[in-house]
Amino acid sequence: MACVLVVWHSMTGGAEALADALTDGASDVSIEGVDVVRRRALDAGVDDVLTADGYLLATPGNFGYMSGAMKDFLNRVYYPCLDRTRSAPHGLVVRAGNDGAGAVAAVTPLATGLGWRPVLAPVIASGDLTEEHLAAAREMGGTLAAGLSAGIY
Repeated sequence: MACVLVVWHSMTGGAEALADALTDGASDVSIEGVDVVRRRALDAGVDDVLTADGYLLATPGNFGYMSGAMKDFLNRVYYPCLDRTRSAPHGLVVRAGNDGAGAVAAVTPLATGLGWRPVLAPVIASGDLTEEHLAAAREMGGTLAAGLSAGIY
């Protein structure tokens, strides 16, 4: 059974709503053979990452950067998971008050350093959170899970 790990942080609920959408997409009943595990960024750790086969990250853009909790998560798992999670698929959603580019630019080199492969371009939900943003997050979650189920990743 493949496992998708959804790691998220949210203070106002926007990034949590995106994490919910990622989880909904990855948990689609038409996708067989995939378990989905959700962890708050401050609660997720090395064992969670090493147990999973793919990763979905949801963070707010805080001051033009990822959230401190997401940075803490990535700091804690980076070296212990380096060379142990190469080629794993991942997806990123950012709940942004501005353009979200800073948060994407902060997460991307860490995911690249871990050898994770993006399944789709990051979803940046700026302005009012819309159904279109949530649909894009659901699509990302479903794409990652379906790829694991089909043995593509």
